[in-house]
Amino acid sequence: MHIGLSIPQYGRFADPELAAEVSASAELIGYDSLWVGDRLLVAAAPRSRYPGGDGTAPAEQQVFLDPLTILTVAATATSRVRLGSSALNALWQPPVLLARTLTTLDRVSGGRLDVGLGLGWSRDEYQAAGVPWAGRGARLEETLDVLERVWAEGDLVEHQGAVWTVPPSVVRPKPVQRPRPPLLLGGFSAATLARVGRRADGWLGAALPVPVLRQMWRSVQQHAEQAGRDPEALRLVVRVNPVLTAEPAPENQVPQRGTFGQLLGYLTHLVGALGAELLVDLHYAAGDAEEYLALAGDLHDALRKEAGR
Repeated sequence: MHIGLSIPQYGRFADPELAAEVSASAELIGYDSLWVGDRLLVAAAPRSRYPGGDGTAPAEQQVFLDPLTILTVAATATSRVRLGSSALNALWQPPVLLARTLTTLDRVSGGRLDVGLGLGWSRDEYQAAGVPWAGRGARLEETLDVLERVWAEGDLVEHQGAVWTVPPSVVRPKPVQRPRPPLLLGGFSAATLARVGRRADGWLGAALPVPVLRQMWRSVQQHAEQAGRDPEALRLVVRVNPVLTAEPAPENQVPQRGTFGQLLGYLTHLVGALGAELLVDLHYAAGDAEEYLALAGDLHDALRKEAGR
């Protein structure tokens, strides 16, 4: 069982010192990976609905630390755990700059980086970043092309595409991990699932009913087979952002809401049914830093106990 934990990054937990403390403690507890998310802004009059709840972005997301900076904090506070993004918006900076930052982070961490990329959902964030909303899928495909070329072996990097041009250039150093850091893609559209199967190392899912996730995961695997790839080599990472309650929640609200036992049941079912890697985000479950760490320890112990049965 692979168990991941969110790094304190937003809302009341947006504190770099706390991020370092929790990262180091999570590694000692035995967590396998640490993760960040990505939020640029929360628009006062949003043009896009938040993909969850009533469509309104949680107030906690109005305060959000930069994901790659916080991953760097975690890298320097740890020595073993994997470090990932779920998910970094891939299109808010040119891919050559993104490749340089990710390469540096992979080297700072000693080759522990998992590159999780997505397209986001907010038109307002795209407008603020100066990136067109239309054509996001094609821009992501070209972004992946550039990342792969920059990270590949060889003396020169060159790319000529619809959006970006990289003249024949020396771009060094390369990442520690070869041929590249693991590349995971998030999203739920048919095009995204096909893209994961064709060219990614795994899929970043979310806390949906297990039958729904199973159907989507099968689609990813089928696309991998069609592309001549080994579907069994792909990873499935599922992010869960629970609100813990004292009384049991209706089953249709689990795992978004529920008791500790209901959350534990969903997570163990997810692993048993799909072999998923877990990513538990405690930003909405904990009231303060002390509870954040206590919950992290209790959850890890309970999951390991369930895995040993």
